[in-house]
Amino acid sequence: MTSFRSSISLTSIDGQHKALAEVGEIHVIVGPMFAGKTTALLRRIKSESSKGRNVAMIKSAKDTRYAKDSVVTHDGLKFPCWALPDLTSFQHKFGDDAYQKLDVIGIDEAQFFEDLYDFCCKAVDHDGKTVIVAGLDGDYLRRSFGSVLDIIPLADTVTKLTARCELCGKRAFFTLRKTAETQTELIGGADVYMPVCRQHYMNGQVVKEAARNVLESCKVQANSHSEITTVV
Repeated sequence: MTSFRSSISLTSIDGQHKALAEVGEIHVIVGPMFAGKTTALLRRIKSESSKGRNVAMIKSAKDTRYAKDSVVTHDGLKFPCWALPDLTSFQHKFGDDAYQKLDVIGIDEAQFFEDLYDFCCKAVDHDGKTVIVAGLDGDYLRRSFGSVLDIIPLADTVTKLTARCELCGKRAFFTLRKTAETQTELIGGADVYMPVCRQHYMNGQVVKEAARNVLESCKVQANSHSEITTVV
């Protein structure tokens, strides 16, 4: 009887070990714009590829700044990718057989994928893939952007990168929007955004608010003058 129980126990444990061996990993890279997130992602993907692992890169179809079918860093490094409107469609478009042989999936500009959490759960916990995610952790107002922060509890590692403040050269943790647009999703580069330290982020917000108030005041005065002229 004891021998029988031991046999069952060992078989059960061996089955658990096999199941554990099939799960994957998730690594998250976050930070402000111009912090080198895409560069770090490409470095990891190329390293995995050099080890003989099958890799694939995904980016949002919304990001067409540098190339449609490539992930491109700000300094021009490129890597071919799948540009998709969502992550759920990746396995179907990539092909089931090819997906089964895939070891590593890189996701750039992850903040634009609403289905990021569900995709990572399935790819890592059920399909045994290693997923490396790069994206903004906050928007220009320092609020959570997309689902990037939602996958932190799923992650094996989290890397927070910083840039260099364009105004003083100190470490930059935040992204300052230069323009007056207020929508959360506004794709752009150095013409729209700059990395800044905390002090210059706060100063920049004050300056922008003051400029906005001046512009609004000018509009009100212009409208009032137009109404008076019309009446006269």
